[in-house]
Amino acid sequence: MRAIKKAAALTAACAVLISGLSGCHGSRRTEAFEMPSGFDESRHTEITFWAKNDTNKTQTDIYRKAIADFQALYPNITVDLRLYTDYGKIYNDVITNIPTQTTPNVCITYPDHIATYMTGENTVVKLDELMNDPEYGLGGSLVKFDSPSFDELIPQYIGECQLSGEYYALPYMRSSEACYINKDMVEKLGYEIPEDLTWDFIWEVSDAAMAKNDDGTYKVNGQKVLIPFIYKSTDNMMIQMLKQLGADYSDPAGNIGIFSDTTRKILYEVSEHVRNGSFSTFKISSYPGNFLNAGQCIFAIDSTAGATWMGSHASHHDIAEDSIVEFETVVKPIPQYDPSEPYMISQGPSICLFYKSDPQEVLASWLFMQFLLTNEVQTAYAETEGYIPVTSKAQNSPEYKEYLSLGGTDNDLHYSVKLDATKMLLNNIQHTFVTAVFNGSASLRNAAGHLIESTAKSTRRKETINDEYFDKLYKDTSSLYRLDSISATGKAELGSLPATAVVLIVSLITVWTAIIAFVSIKAVIMRIKRNKKSTES
Repeated sequence: MRAIKKAAALTAACAVLISGLSGCHGSRRTEAFEMPSGFDESRHTEITFWAKNDTNKTQTDIYRKAIADFQALYPNITVDLRLYTDYGKIYNDVITNIPTQTTPNVCITYPDHIATYMTGENTVVKLDELMNDPEYGLGGSLVKFDSPSFDELIPQYIGECQLSGEYYALPYMRSSEACYINKDMVEKLGYEIPEDLTWDFIWEVSDAAMAKNDDGTYKVNGQKVLIPFIYKSTDNMMIQMLKQLGADYSDPAGNIGIFSDTTRKILYEVSEHVRNGSFSTFKISSYPGNFLNAGQCIFAIDSTAGATWMGSHASHHDIAEDSIVEFETVVKPIPQYDPSEPYMISQGPSICLFYKSDPQEVLASWLFMQFLLTNEVQTAYAETEGYIPVTSKAQNSPEYKEYLSLGGTDNDLHYSVKLDATKMLLNNIQHTFVTAVFNGSASLRNAAGHLIESTAKSTRRKETINDEYFDKLYKDTSSLYRLDSISATGKAELGSLPATAVVLIVSLITVWTAIIAFVSIKAVIMRIKRNKKSTES
């Protein structure tokens, strides 16, 4: 009977977990973290830190140095680093580990992902009390390093970490998107790059570039390959276009507005230029930087964090050296519909803290989390790519200002295109925006890109693109990403849970159900045998 009760309890726990993970936005069951009276440095605490580094050895070294420097200040804390090459893999592993309560202590992730983590019980720690603690909070009196104060966090970036008015993350690095332009080809076509890029300009120049010579090569580059305009992230493309047009995408309650007439007009426009051969995407044609550097692309839109892959002298590339052509690279903000009211997406990783039953463990994790916002860590990591620090303290530090002033002095640390992208973002922080976060917002983001990708692929296959096509695309996309299960209150049936997590949880219930059945049957058989013996005697 004890075995049955234990199995039943475990099965019930799994069922509760599934219910929690499929809960709605706003129904998070997170206990308020109770700050201990002080940090106990006499006891040893081991914490885990999951991070992403794109196989960039420099970034790995920065993480390891940050850990070593932190442990020198707090020798009673051991930080175990686990590196990933993809944010999606971190997300899947966190979701999978929630049922077994083996989540990391500190994790680099995105707010969309955090919204799904929070549908579990006591998963992500609310940071308000930790942040405001006078001794161990941001800029706290007992913190052993120069921790930034709350006021030194860039307002737009700490604002991105609020969900329902409470803080569940700290920003770590920020980037946006940039348009990397082959100036030589633009001018060869008879155009000048304007101060403010517009979608009309991009489309006009891209279409004009499709003119060919009699031998089949393109007039603008003399090659047989040319895709004038390539966009890396089509989800960002759709989101930003809708924002610039003042059209609905979603709201914090989880109301989905993407399936609109405005979206349809955007997709018609995309189809037109795909048909002309002047536009493609990363998923269809491959990385835009490769085409740009080979002189086969005029406008390549990618993250500012990807600037080290852009231009004739980029330190990173995936094409043969003899394929790279010499040209002048100009970095601009993404094109706008109305340059007088520009919008560009804010993106980049944040850091969250996972709930543990031991308050000392949580406090140790919080101290390390803060350490990642110190000037040295922020500046070092920002210098690896086109990211920018998330604190005014780091942005205004002499070391960072010197770094910015040396743009173009070499093609590595101070690569001109990387520094141009960095400065562009620093000058446009006030024009950045983020989308609403709720359980299911990650799926909506994927759906936004899917609409463009599907339209482009169908156009290339010469399918008929009309209202009937878009009616079906809207319906299929909504079903594929389970957007039709998100109600007006943001409730999602298993939201954006990955299949691996669902399989794991269902498997646990199946196993324990089988155990209950086996034990129950065995108990019945034993009872029958005992009754039979009693009757015979």
